Amino acid sequence: MTDQRRFAVVILAAGQGTRMRSDTHKVLHPIASRALLLHLLDRVDALGAERKVVVVGKGREQVEAAIAARNVGIAVQAEQKGTGHAVEQAAEALAGYDGPVLILYGDTPFVQTDTLRRMLDRLDGEGGPGIVVLASSPEDPLNYGRIILGEGDRIAKMVEYKDATEEERAVRLCNSGMMAVRARDLFRWIEQVGNDNSAGEYYLPDIVNIAAAEGREAVVIEGDPYEAAGVNSRSELAHLELQWQRRRREQALDEGATLIDPESVWFAYDTKLGRDVTVEPHVVFGPGVQIADGATIHAFSHIEGATIGSKASIGPFARIRPGTRLAEGTKVGNFVELKKAEVAQGAKINHLSYVGDASVGAKANIGAGTITCNYDGFNKFRTVIGAGAFIGSNTALVAPVTVGDGAIVGAGSVITKDVEADSLAIERSEQKGIAGWARRFRERVTRKAAE
Repeated sequence: MTDQRRFAVVILAAGQGTRMRSDTHKVLHPIASRALLLHLLDRVDALGAERKVVVVGKGREQVEAAIAARNVGIAVQAEQKGTGHAVEQAAEALAGYDGPVLILYGDTPFVQTDTLRRMLDRLDGEGGPGIVVLASSPEDPLNYGRIILGEGDRIAKMVEYKDATEEERAVRLCNSGMMAVRARDLFRWIEQVGNDNSAGEYYLPDIVNIAAAEGREAVVIEGDPYEAAGVNSRSELAHLELQWQRRRREQALDEGATLIDPESVWFAYDTKLGRDVTVEPHVVFGPGVQIADGATIHAFSHIEGATIGSKASIGPFARIRPGTRLAEGTKVGNFVELKKAEVAQGAKINHLSYVGDASVGAKANIGAGTITCNYDGFNKFRTVIGAGAFIGSNTALVAPVTVGDGAIVGAGSVITKDVEADSLAIERSEQKGIAGWARRFRERVTRKAAE
Protein backbone atom coordinates (compact mmCIF):
# COMPACT_ATOMS: atom_id res chain seq x y z
CA MET A 1 0.00 0.00 0.00
CA THR A 2 1.44 3.39 -0.98
CA ASP A 3 1.62 6.25 1.49
CA GLN A 4 -0.96 8.06 -0.63
CA ARG A 5 -3.54 5.31 -0.13
CA ARG A 6 -2.59 4.74 3.48
CA PHE A 7 -4.70 7.30 5.28
CA ALA A 8 -6.68 7.95 8.44
CA VAL A 9 -9.87 9.88 9.07
CA VAL A 10 -10.84 12.11 11.98
CA ILE A 11 -14.55 12.94 12.10
CA LEU A 12 -15.66 15.75 14.39
CA ALA A 13 -18.97 14.99 16.12
CA ALA A 14 -18.60 16.72 19.49
CA GLY A 15 -20.78 19.77 18.82
CA GLN A 16 -23.75 20.27 21.10
CA GLY A 17 -26.20 20.91 18.25
CA THR A 18 -28.29 23.30 20.32
CA ARG A 19 -29.98 24.78 17.23
CA MET A 20 -31.53 21.39 16.47
CA ARG A 21 -33.53 21.61 19.71
CA SER A 22 -33.54 17.85 20.00
CA ASP A 23 -32.73 15.07 22.45
CA THR A 24 -31.20 13.20 19.51
CA HIS A 25 -27.56 13.99 18.78
CA LYS A 26 -27.21 16.20 15.73
CA VAL A 27 -25.15 13.75 13.68
CA LEU A 28 -27.74 11.01 14.24
CA HIS A 29 -30.61 12.87 12.63
CA PRO A 30 -31.54 11.06 9.42
CA ILE A 31 -31.61 11.98 5.78
CA ALA A 32 -33.15 9.35 3.51
CA SER A 33 -33.69 7.13 6.56
CA ARG A 34 -29.99 7.07 7.51
CA ALA A 35 -28.12 9.04 10.15
CA LEU A 36 -25.87 11.84 8.89
CA LEU A 37 -22.79 10.27 10.47
CA LEU A 38 -23.49 6.87 8.90
CA HIS A 39 -23.79 8.44 5.45
CA LEU A 40 -20.32 9.90 5.93
CA LEU A 41 -18.83 6.67 7.26
CA ASP A 42 -20.21 4.82 4.22
CA ARG A 43 -18.17 7.12 1.96
CA VAL A 44 -15.06 6.79 4.11
CA ASP A 45 -15.38 3.00 4.10
CA ALA A 46 -15.74 2.99 0.31
CA LEU A 47 -12.34 4.69 0.09
CA GLY A 48 -10.70 2.36 2.63
CA ALA A 49 -9.32 4.24 5.62
CA GLU A 50 -6.61 2.56 7.69
CA ARG A 51 -7.86 4.25 10.87
CA LYS A 52 -11.09 6.06 11.71
CA VAL A 53 -11.56 8.24 14.78
CA VAL A 54 -14.79 10.00 15.76
CA VAL A 55 -14.42 12.86 18.24
CA VAL A 56 -17.44 12.96 20.55
CA GLY A 57 -18.63 15.23 23.35
CA LYS A 58 -22.07 15.82 24.77
CA GLY A 59 -24.41 12.95 23.91
CA ARG A 60 -21.45 10.67 23.25
CA GLU A 61 -23.39 7.59 24.41
CA GLN A 62 -25.80 7.96 21.49
CA VAL A 63 -23.00 8.34 18.96
CA GLU A 64 -20.95 5.47 20.37
CA ALA A 65 -23.99 3.17 20.24
CA ALA A 66 -24.71 4.13 16.63
CA ILE A 67 -21.19 3.30 15.43
CA ALA A 68 -20.43 0.37 17.73
CA ALA A 69 -20.24 -2.08 14.81
CA ARG A 70 -18.24 0.18 12.48
CA ASN A 71 -14.64 -0.41 13.67
CA VAL A 72 -14.22 3.24 14.65
CA GLY A 73 -12.01 4.66 17.40
CA ILE A 74 -13.44 7.18 19.86
CA ALA A 75 -11.86 10.37 21.18
CA VAL A 76 -13.60 12.62 23.71
CA GLN A 77 -13.71 16.42 23.71
CA ALA A 78 -14.97 17.09 27.22
CA GLU A 79 -15.04 20.88 26.75
CA GLN A 80 -16.07 22.58 23.52
CA LYS A 81 -13.10 24.81 22.70
CA GLY A 82 -13.26 24.89 18.92
CA THR A 83 -12.42 22.69 15.96
CA GLY A 84 -8.65 22.81 16.51
CA HIS A 85 -9.08 21.62 20.07
CA ALA A 86 -11.47 18.89 18.87
CA VAL A 87 -8.96 17.49 16.37
CA GLU A 88 -6.25 17.56 19.04
CA GLN A 89 -8.26 15.04 21.07
CA ALA A 90 -7.66 12.45 18.32
CA ALA A 91 -3.88 12.54 18.80
CA GLU A 92 -3.80 9.61 21.22
CA ALA A 93 -5.97 7.45 18.96
CA LEU A 94 -3.55 8.13 16.08
CA ALA A 95 -0.38 7.61 18.14
CA GLY A 96 2.37 6.05 16.05
CA TYR A 97 0.70 7.01 12.76
CA ASP A 98 2.32 9.68 10.60
CA GLY A 99 0.50 9.35 7.26
CA PRO A 100 -2.24 11.46 5.65
CA VAL A 101 -5.31 12.38 7.71
CA LEU A 102 -8.66 13.51 6.35
CA ILE A 103 -10.49 15.80 8.77
CA LEU A 104 -14.25 15.59 8.22
CA TYR A 105 -17.45 16.62 10.01
CA GLY A 106 -20.22 14.33 11.18
CA ASP A 107 -22.89 16.87 10.26
CA THR A 108 -21.55 17.27 6.69
CA PRO A 109 -22.43 13.86 5.29
CA PHE A 110 -22.32 14.04 1.51
CA VAL A 111 -18.71 14.72 0.56
CA GLN A 112 -18.11 12.24 -2.24
CA THR A 113 -15.54 9.47 -2.25
CA ASP A 114 -13.97 10.83 -5.44
CA THR A 115 -13.53 14.24 -3.79
CA LEU A 116 -11.81 12.68 -0.78
CA ARG A 117 -9.54 10.80 -3.17
CA ARG A 118 -8.69 14.06 -4.97
CA MET A 119 -7.75 15.64 -1.64
CA LEU A 120 -5.34 12.80 -0.88
CA ASP A 121 -3.92 12.89 -4.40
CA ARG A 122 -3.27 16.63 -4.15
CA LEU A 123 -1.56 16.25 -0.77
CA ASP A 124 0.91 13.92 -2.48
CA GLY A 125 1.02 15.98 -5.66
CA GLU A 126 2.82 18.92 -7.22
CA GLY A 127 4.73 21.14 -4.82
CA GLY A 128 4.18 18.86 -1.82
CA PRO A 129 1.65 21.10 -0.03
CA GLY A 130 1.35 20.90 3.72
CA ILE A 131 -2.44 21.14 3.78
CA VAL A 132 -5.25 20.53 1.28
CA VAL A 133 -8.50 22.35 2.04
CA LEU A 134 -11.85 21.44 0.50
CA ALA A 135 -13.70 24.57 -0.59
CA SER A 136 -16.89 25.39 -2.48
CA SER A 137 -18.62 28.41 -3.98
CA PRO A 138 -22.27 28.28 -2.88
CA GLU A 139 -24.83 30.67 -4.36
CA ASP A 140 -25.31 32.17 -0.92
CA PRO A 141 -22.05 32.00 1.12
CA LEU A 142 -23.90 32.85 4.34
CA ASN A 143 -21.61 32.80 7.39
CA TYR A 144 -19.01 30.35 6.11
CA GLY A 145 -15.34 31.15 6.58
CA ARG A 146 -13.73 32.63 3.46
CA ILE A 147 -10.66 31.55 1.51
CA ILE A 148 -8.53 34.19 -0.18
CA LEU A 149 -6.45 32.66 -3.00
CA GLY A 150 -2.96 33.59 -4.05
CA GLU A 151 -1.29 32.12 -7.12
CA GLY A 152 -3.07 29.14 -8.67
CA ASP A 153 -4.64 26.92 -6.02
CA ARG A 154 -2.46 28.34 -3.24
CA ILE A 155 -4.19 29.84 -0.23
CA ALA A 156 -3.13 33.36 0.72
CA LYS A 157 -5.44 33.62 3.73
CA MET A 158 -8.31 31.86 5.50
CA VAL A 159 -10.60 33.83 7.78
CA GLU A 160 -13.70 33.03 9.83
CA TYR A 161 -16.75 35.02 8.79
CA LYS A 162 -17.10 36.74 12.16
CA ASP A 163 -13.48 37.91 11.93
CA ALA A 164 -13.56 38.85 8.21
CA THR A 165 -13.62 42.36 6.75
CA GLU A 166 -16.42 43.42 4.41
CA GLU A 167 -14.08 42.97 1.46
CA GLU A 168 -13.23 39.44 2.59
CA ARG A 169 -16.88 38.60 3.14
CA ALA A 170 -17.55 39.54 -0.48
CA VAL A 171 -15.41 36.57 -1.59
CA ARG A 172 -17.57 33.56 -2.50
CA LEU A 173 -14.99 30.81 -2.08
CA CYS A 174 -15.88 29.23 1.26
CA ASN A 175 -14.06 26.92 3.60
CA SER A 176 -15.85 23.63 4.17
CA GLY A 177 -13.63 22.89 7.18
CA MET A 178 -12.55 19.59 5.62
CA MET A 179 -8.82 19.11 5.19
CA ALA A 180 -6.12 16.63 4.28
CA VAL A 181 -2.85 16.94 6.20
CA ARG A 182 -0.18 14.52 7.35
CA ALA A 183 -0.40 13.44 10.97
CA ARG A 184 3.24 14.24 11.66
CA ASP A 185 2.49 17.89 10.77
CA LEU A 186 -1.10 18.14 11.99
CA PHE A 187 -0.68 17.72 15.72
CA ARG A 188 2.54 19.74 15.81
CA TRP A 189 0.79 22.67 14.14
CA ILE A 190 -2.34 22.38 16.30
CA GLU A 191 -0.18 22.81 19.42
CA GLN A 192 0.69 26.29 18.11
CA VAL A 193 -2.93 27.42 17.52
CA GLY A 194 -4.08 30.19 19.83
CA ASN A 195 -7.52 31.48 20.74
CA ASP A 196 -7.08 35.22 20.23
CA ASN A 197 -10.31 35.70 18.29
CA SER A 198 -13.87 36.90 18.83
CA ALA A 199 -15.07 33.50 20.06
CA GLY A 200 -12.05 32.65 22.19
CA GLU A 201 -11.80 29.29 20.41
CA TYR A 202 -8.97 27.28 18.87
CA TYR A 203 -9.74 27.32 15.16
CA LEU A 204 -8.46 24.47 13.02
CA PRO A 205 -8.03 26.75 9.94
CA ASP A 206 -5.33 28.64 11.84
CA ILE A 207 -2.91 25.83 11.01
CA VAL A 208 -2.82 27.24 7.45
CA ASN A 209 -1.01 30.34 8.64
CA ILE A 210 1.22 28.32 10.95
CA ALA A 211 2.19 26.02 8.08
CA ALA A 212 2.86 29.02 5.83
CA ALA A 213 5.28 30.41 8.39
CA GLU A 214 7.30 27.20 7.92
CA GLY A 215 7.18 27.58 4.14
CA ARG A 216 4.56 24.81 3.81
CA GLU A 217 1.80 26.01 1.52
CA ALA A 218 -1.87 25.19 1.78
CA VAL A 219 -3.86 24.56 -1.39
CA VAL A 220 -7.52 24.28 -2.34
CA ILE A 221 -9.58 21.52 -3.90
CA GLU A 222 -12.99 22.87 -4.93
CA GLY A 223 -16.04 20.64 -4.66
CA ASP A 224 -19.77 20.88 -5.28
CA PRO A 225 -21.50 23.07 -2.65
CA TYR A 226 -23.75 20.07 -1.97
CA GLU A 227 -20.72 18.17 -0.64
CA ALA A 228 -19.87 20.97 1.78
CA ALA A 229 -23.42 21.49 3.04
CA GLY A 230 -23.69 20.94 6.78
CA VAL A 231 -26.60 20.60 9.18
CA ASN A 232 -26.99 22.88 12.19
CA SER A 233 -30.76 23.26 12.36
CA ARG A 234 -33.99 21.49 11.46
CA SER A 235 -34.34 23.85 8.51
CA GLU A 236 -30.91 22.93 7.14
CA LEU A 237 -31.71 19.24 7.67
CA ALA A 238 -34.92 19.58 5.65
CA HIS A 239 -33.23 21.49 2.83
CA LEU A 240 -30.40 18.98 2.58
CA GLU A 241 -32.94 16.14 2.52
CA LEU A 242 -34.60 17.86 -0.45
CA GLN A 243 -31.27 18.17 -2.25
CA TRP A 244 -30.50 14.49 -1.66
CA GLN A 245 -33.95 13.41 -2.85
CA ARG A 246 -33.75 15.49 -6.03
CA ARG A 247 -30.42 13.95 -6.92
CA ARG A 248 -31.73 10.45 -6.20
CA ARG A 249 -34.80 11.04 -8.36
CA GLU A 250 -32.63 12.12 -11.27
CA GLN A 251 -30.51 9.01 -10.78
CA ALA A 252 -33.60 6.80 -10.87
CA LEU A 253 -34.76 8.41 -14.11
CA ASP A 254 -31.30 8.08 -15.66
CA GLU A 255 -31.23 4.38 -14.74
CA GLY A 256 -34.47 3.61 -16.56
CA ALA A 257 -37.30 4.01 -14.05
CA THR A 258 -40.38 6.10 -14.73
CA LEU A 259 -41.42 8.54 -12.00
CA ILE A 260 -44.75 10.09 -12.98
CA ASP A 261 -44.32 12.97 -10.52
CA PRO A 262 -40.70 12.85 -9.36
CA GLU A 263 -41.05 15.56 -6.70
CA SER A 264 -43.62 13.49 -4.79
CA VAL A 265 -41.55 10.27 -4.62
CA TRP A 266 -39.31 9.81 -1.55
CA PHE A 267 -36.41 7.38 -1.54
CA ALA A 268 -34.37 5.79 1.24
CA TYR A 269 -30.60 5.71 1.07
CA ASP A 270 -30.55 2.10 -0.22
CA THR A 271 -33.63 1.90 -2.48
CA LYS A 272 -33.00 -0.19 -5.59
CA LEU A 273 -35.22 0.11 -8.69
CA GLY A 274 -34.96 -2.11 -11.76
CA ARG A 275 -35.44 -1.12 -15.38
CA ASP A 276 -38.90 -0.05 -16.52
CA VAL A 277 -40.22 0.25 -12.99
CA THR A 278 -43.08 2.75 -12.88
CA VAL A 279 -43.63 4.77 -9.72
CA GLU A 280 -46.79 6.84 -9.49
CA PRO A 281 -47.16 10.00 -7.36
CA HIS A 282 -46.84 10.13 -3.56
CA VAL A 283 -44.91 6.90 -3.02
CA VAL A 284 -42.55 6.57 -0.03
CA PHE A 285 -39.72 4.04 0.14
CA GLY A 286 -38.33 3.15 3.54
CA PRO A 287 -35.01 1.33 3.99
CA GLY A 288 -34.33 -2.07 2.48
CA VAL A 289 -36.47 -1.99 -0.68
CA GLN A 290 -35.59 -3.78 -3.92
CA ILE A 291 -37.93 -3.61 -6.89
CA ALA A 292 -37.35 -5.77 -9.95
CA ASP A 293 -37.78 -4.87 -13.61
CA GLY A 294 -41.18 -3.88 -14.90
CA ALA A 295 -42.99 -3.56 -11.56
CA THR A 296 -45.54 -0.83 -11.00
CA ILE A 297 -45.97 1.02 -7.73
CA HIS A 298 -49.26 2.87 -7.75
CA ALA A 299 -49.96 6.14 -5.97
CA PHE A 300 -49.88 6.68 -2.18
CA SER A 301 -48.10 3.43 -1.36
CA HIS A 302 -45.49 2.97 1.39
CA ILE A 303 -42.88 0.20 1.05
CA GLU A 304 -40.19 -0.71 3.57
CA GLY A 305 -37.87 -3.69 3.97
CA ALA A 306 -39.42 -5.59 1.09
CA THR A 307 -38.47 -7.26 -2.18
CA ILE A 308 -40.85 -6.74 -5.10
CA GLY A 309 -40.67 -9.13 -8.05
CA SER A 310 -40.71 -8.33 -11.74
CA LYS A 311 -43.98 -7.12 -13.25
CA ALA A 312 -45.64 -6.99 -9.84
CA SER A 313 -48.34 -4.38 -9.21
CA ILE A 314 -48.60 -2.60 -5.87
CA GLY A 315 -51.33 -0.24 -4.68
CA PRO A 316 -52.69 2.34 -4.79
CA PHE A 317 -52.75 2.97 -1.03
CA ALA A 318 -50.81 -0.19 -0.19
CA ARG A 319 -48.50 -0.61 2.78
CA ILE A 320 -45.73 -3.19 2.38
CA ARG A 321 -43.84 -3.77 5.62
CA PRO A 322 -40.47 -5.40 6.41
CA GLY A 323 -39.91 -9.05 5.65
CA THR A 324 -42.29 -9.16 2.69
CA ARG A 325 -41.24 -10.83 -0.56
CA LEU A 326 -43.46 -10.61 -3.61
CA ALA A 327 -42.73 -12.86 -6.58
CA GLU A 328 -43.11 -12.15 -10.28
CA GLY A 329 -46.53 -11.02 -11.47
CA THR A 330 -48.07 -10.67 -8.02
CA LYS A 331 -50.75 -8.08 -7.37
CA VAL A 332 -51.34 -6.19 -4.15
CA GLY A 333 -54.24 -3.78 -4.40
CA ASN A 334 -55.70 -0.80 -2.63
CA PHE A 335 -55.69 -0.59 1.17
CA VAL A 336 -53.77 -3.83 1.59
CA GLU A 337 -51.13 -4.22 4.29
CA LEU A 338 -48.51 -6.98 4.18
CA LYS A 339 -45.92 -7.84 6.85
CA LYS A 340 -43.45 -10.76 6.69
CA ALA A 341 -45.49 -12.19 3.85
CA GLU A 342 -44.07 -14.50 1.18
CA VAL A 343 -46.33 -14.16 -1.86
CA ALA A 344 -45.64 -16.53 -4.73
CA GLN A 345 -45.86 -15.94 -8.47
CA GLY A 346 -49.16 -14.67 -9.81
CA ALA A 347 -50.95 -14.50 -6.45
CA LYS A 348 -53.45 -11.67 -5.86
CA ILE A 349 -54.36 -9.75 -2.72
CA ASN A 350 -56.55 -7.10 -4.22
CA HIS A 351 -58.53 -5.16 -1.62
CA LEU A 352 -58.77 -4.11 2.01
CA SER A 353 -56.79 -7.00 3.51
CA TYR A 354 -54.10 -7.61 6.12
CA VAL A 355 -51.74 -10.53 5.50
CA GLY A 356 -48.97 -10.86 8.07
CA ASP A 357 -46.60 -13.69 9.01
CA ALA A 358 -47.89 -15.67 6.07
CA SER A 359 -47.03 -17.63 2.95
CA VAL A 360 -49.32 -17.27 -0.05
CA GLY A 361 -48.96 -19.86 -2.81
CA ALA A 362 -48.73 -19.27 -6.55
CA LYS A 363 -51.92 -17.97 -8.20
CA ALA A 364 -53.82 -17.93 -4.92
CA ASN A 365 -56.56 -15.30 -4.64
CA ILE A 366 -57.19 -13.47 -1.37
CA GLY A 367 -60.63 -11.86 -1.24
CA ALA A 368 -61.46 -8.38 0.04
CA GLY A 369 -61.39 -7.92 3.80
CA THR A 370 -59.32 -11.04 4.53
CA ILE A 371 -57.23 -10.94 7.71
CA THR A 372 -54.58 -13.31 8.98
CA CYS A 373 -55.04 -13.21 12.75
CA ASN A 374 -51.36 -13.68 13.57
CA TYR A 375 -51.09 -12.27 17.12
CA ASP A 376 -52.66 -13.50 20.35
CA GLY A 377 -51.39 -10.62 22.45
CA PHE A 378 -48.16 -12.42 23.34
CA ASN A 379 -46.86 -14.38 20.33
CA LYS A 380 -46.96 -14.30 16.53
CA PHE A 381 -48.13 -17.28 14.49
CA ARG A 382 -47.93 -18.16 10.81
CA THR A 383 -50.58 -18.71 8.16
CA VAL A 384 -49.92 -20.85 5.07
CA ILE A 385 -52.16 -20.49 2.03
CA GLY A 386 -51.56 -23.04 -0.71
CA ALA A 387 -51.11 -22.59 -4.43
CA GLY A 388 -54.33 -21.86 -6.29
CA ALA A 389 -56.35 -21.45 -3.08
CA PHE A 390 -59.29 -19.03 -3.05
CA ILE A 391 -60.07 -17.13 0.15
CA GLY A 392 -63.53 -15.57 0.13
CA SER A 393 -64.17 -12.00 1.20
CA ASN A 394 -64.28 -11.02 4.87
CA THR A 395 -62.46 -14.14 6.03
CA ALA A 396 -60.46 -14.33 9.26
CA LEU A 397 -57.66 -16.94 9.21
CA VAL A 398 -56.71 -17.58 12.85
CA ALA A 399 -53.07 -18.62 12.92
CA PRO A 400 -51.44 -21.02 13.13
CA VAL A 401 -53.47 -22.42 10.25
CA THR A 402 -52.89 -23.92 6.80
CA VAL A 403 -55.17 -23.72 3.78
CA GLY A 404 -54.22 -26.45 1.31
CA ASP A 405 -53.53 -26.13 -2.40
CA GLY A 406 -56.63 -25.45 -4.46
CA ALA A 407 -58.93 -25.14 -1.42
CA ILE A 408 -61.79 -22.65 -1.27
CA VAL A 409 -62.80 -20.77 1.86
CA GLY A 410 -66.31 -19.35 1.80
CA ALA A 411 -66.84 -15.65 2.37
CA GLY A 412 -67.40 -14.50 5.94
CA SER A 413 -65.69 -17.50 7.52
CA VAL A 414 -63.55 -17.63 10.64
CA ILE A 415 -61.07 -20.44 9.97
CA THR A 416 -59.43 -21.93 13.06
CA LYS A 417 -58.50 -25.39 11.71
CA ASP A 418 -56.41 -26.51 8.76
CA VAL A 419 -58.23 -26.78 5.44
CA GLU A 420 -57.47 -29.78 3.24
CA ALA A 421 -56.30 -29.32 -0.33
CA ASP A 422 -59.11 -28.95 -2.92
CA SER A 423 -61.78 -28.85 -0.21
CA LEU A 424 -64.39 -26.22 0.67
CA ALA A 425 -64.28 -24.70 4.15
CA ILE A 426 -67.15 -22.58 5.33
CA GLU A 427 -67.96 -21.34 8.82
CA ARG A 428 -71.14 -19.28 9.21
CA SER A 429 -74.24 -19.27 11.37
CA GLU A 430 -77.39 -20.38 9.62
CA GLN A 431 -79.23 -17.47 7.98
CA LYS A 432 -82.84 -17.07 9.13
CA GLY A 433 -85.65 -14.92 7.80
CA ILE A 434 -88.74 -13.68 9.74
CA ALA A 435 -91.45 -12.55 7.37
CA GLY A 436 -92.95 -9.08 8.05
CA TRP A 437 -90.60 -8.29 10.93
CA ALA A 438 -89.08 -5.21 9.31
CA ARG A 439 -92.53 -3.70 8.48
CA ARG A 440 -93.77 -4.24 12.02
CA PHE A 441 -90.57 -2.72 13.45
CA ARG A 442 -90.96 0.44 11.37
CA GLU A 443 -94.62 0.85 12.36
CA ARG A 444 -93.77 0.48 16.06
CA VAL A 445 -90.95 3.03 15.91
CA THR A 446 -93.11 5.48 13.97
CA ARG A 447 -95.95 5.32 16.56
CA LYS A 448 -93.49 5.97 19.41
CA ALA A 449 -92.05 8.97 17.61
CA ALA A 450 -95.57 10.44 17.18
CA GLU A 451 -96.54 10.14 20.86
